[in-house]
Amino acid sequence: MFREQKVIVVMPAYNAAQTLRKTYDEVMAQGIVDQVIVVDDGSRDETVTIAKRLPGTIVYRHNKNIGYGANQKTCYKLALEEGGDIIIMVHPDYQYTPKLIPAMASMIGNGLYHCVLGSRILGGYALKGGMPIWKYISNRFLTFIENIFLGAKLSEYHTGYRAFSRKLLERLPLDVNSDDFVFDNQMLAQIIWLGFTVAEVSCPTKYFAEASSINLWRSIQYGLGCLYTALIFRLSKMRIIHSKLFFHINMQ
Repeated sequence: MFREQKVIVVMPAYNAAQTLRKTYDEVMAQGIVDQVIVVDDGSRDETVTIAKRLPGTIVYRHNKNIGYGANQKTCYKLALEEGGDIIIMVHPDYQYTPKLIPAMASMIGNGLYHCVLGSRILGGYALKGGMPIWKYISNRFLTFIENIFLGAKLSEYHTGYRAFSRKLLERLPLDVNSDDFVFDNQMLAQIIWLGFTVAEVSCPTKYFAEASSINLWRSIQYGLGCLYTALIFRLSKMRIIHSKLFFHINMQ
């Protein structure tokens, strides 16, 4: 709880058995999290079994793998149903430190922002934490293009560490977004479309064998999807096209 506001951490999980417990322990150690929700996307390991042993955790399982974006849709739906006022997504692979939860929650709970990102780029943590150089270069290139097309000034669009206010999540048409990895990018574009300022905090990150990652081909697909989203955003702003990603949003 932060200032009488319910804090819920959601974890979109897939084959996270080796790191889930460690992530959960550090999440709860922050002292302000009221509820943890783990959504398993058809894992082939013991993720669900371990999740059910975590005290006070709500566990939801997709019977088959339906995608990272679809997993998040379930996460946010459940968090809102549970009465979350501040909803923070933490990957259960322990790539992002849960120690930033109090800072991110306070930025939202104090009414300063409705969206806060944990940035691997601010402070130079990405390469220090072991991010492959090709991913770092791709991240910087995509972010540069996206800032131009979206009219924002973010250090990166591709972090998986995110916090949202209830008010913001209730306004986003998440169901029209992709069920795949580009969901993250579409969601941020929609937030910027609504005129919300996206805040960032510097976040240490770790790359290791158990940390989740997508292969080169999936990364290329994701990158093209990000560029396409940015283009659609700009064309929609210019009213050249009408995209379901943006014109379904209630602007009032």
